[in-house]
Amino acid sequence: MDLSTPGHPSAEPFYQVQGNEQTLFEQAWRHRMPVLIKGPTGCGKTRFVQHMAHRLNLPLYTVACHDDLSAADLIGRHLIGAQGTWWQDGPLTRAVREGGICYLDEVVEARQDTAVVLHPLADDRRELYLERTGEVLQAPPGFMLVVSYNPGYQNLLKGMKPSTRQRFAALRFDYPAAADEARIVAREAAVDLALATEVVTLGHALRRLDQHDLDEVASTRLLIFTARMIGAGMPPREACLACLAEPLSDDVQTVAALMDVVDVHFG
Repeated sequence: MDLSTPGHPSAEPFYQVQGNEQTLFEQAWRHRMPVLIKGPTGCGKTRFVQHMAHRLNLPLYTVACHDDLSAADLIGRHLIGAQGTWWQDGPLTRAVREGGICYLDEVVEARQDTAVVLHPLADDRRELYLERTGEVLQAPPGFMLVVSYNPGYQNLLKGMKPSTRQRFAALRFDYPAAADEARIVAREAAVDLALATEVVTLGHALRRLDQHDLDEVASTRLLIFTARMIGAGMPPREACLACLAEPLSDDVQTVAALMDVVDVHFG
């Protein structure tokens, strides 16, 4: 579980605006509406939430959801120590108490009992029930619930139920347009725009290889890693193998096919 409070960082997290997502997010926050962000891995969902937390000057609690994440992990639990038993708030409870943002990344990975906790917070009640302490917390105006998931990974067992999804205003993210993505890669990898453009052009070519049954295409994050390695002096082919081809597939033939595309671009 990754908990942080980047609502008050020393420097604003860099985010390249793509459209009206900032306005939609701000309006949802002002009208006390939860937000669902859908998009592929590494397209900037988490960075966008960090950026908006800084923009709105709100504390941010980020939770990386997983199969074993339970409602108690979000709400809190009683702990036992040398001084006896005490209650420790979970990240969701802390966000409600402080009037901040609670961001549940890949929410569909969490256990189903988490929906019972989220539903009263995601409708007009805006309440969090702490059964073990007997408290009912009313979320203050500043509180916002944000969740994200990758629709490409959805299946019958891990899709978000309509009863949950329809409680949220939704934003759909995708990988940026080539020019925008090149600026992002140049900024994040600390390389010149020419190299960033070359890496992004390769990335777009790799994304067209849908016939190779890739679970995921090359993310902006992987392009940043690749550009960073090349900028640091690693030969382009080695950087592409380590930061693009190998992370995308375990199949030897698929990796070889990806590297054939790399050789065309960096040959």
